Amino acid sequence: MRALFPISMLVLASMLVLAAPVARAIEATELLDDPVLEARARDISKGLRCLVCQNESIDDSDADLARDLRRIVRERLVAGDSNEAVRRFIVARYGDFVLLNPPFKASTYALWLGPLALLLLAGAGTAIHLRRRRAAADPTATPLSDDERRRLANILGDSQGRA
Repeated sequence: MRALFPISMLVLASMLVLAAPVARAIEATELLDDPVLEARARDISKGLRCLVCQNESIDDSDADLARDLRRIVRERLVAGDSNEAVRRFIVARYGDFVLLNPPFKASTYALWLGPLALLLLAGAGTAIHLRRRRAAADPTATPLSDDERRRLANILGDSQGRA
């Protein structure tokens, strides 16, 4: 019974950590009064990359640049821009890299196809290596006969005795 206590505490702690809500970086002062505009701003922010953190959306990031981008998004929405116009405005200033899901076009081919190209190159390199390794193995090698095994055992036995 005593051994179960630490395990149950570990399980409980793990569940609490996993069940904890994700902390949002958006401060109360940033929120718009209009819930429809705020929902649009959040939707846009979730698709924009924090240029400081790079693996987070500006909605999740606490970086100063992410805060500035959230402010710009909200200002543009209040000014009457559509969601797409806001995205175009941000992309015009920061490039396609600011999008968490960049478009598939000539300037982003390396981004989209790079991992596949690396995987294919690694596979080709592995195949070439395995072929060369197989070719280097002596195809004429045959297993030892019983007589050869006895002679080898005698040689090894004599050399181990002398050393």
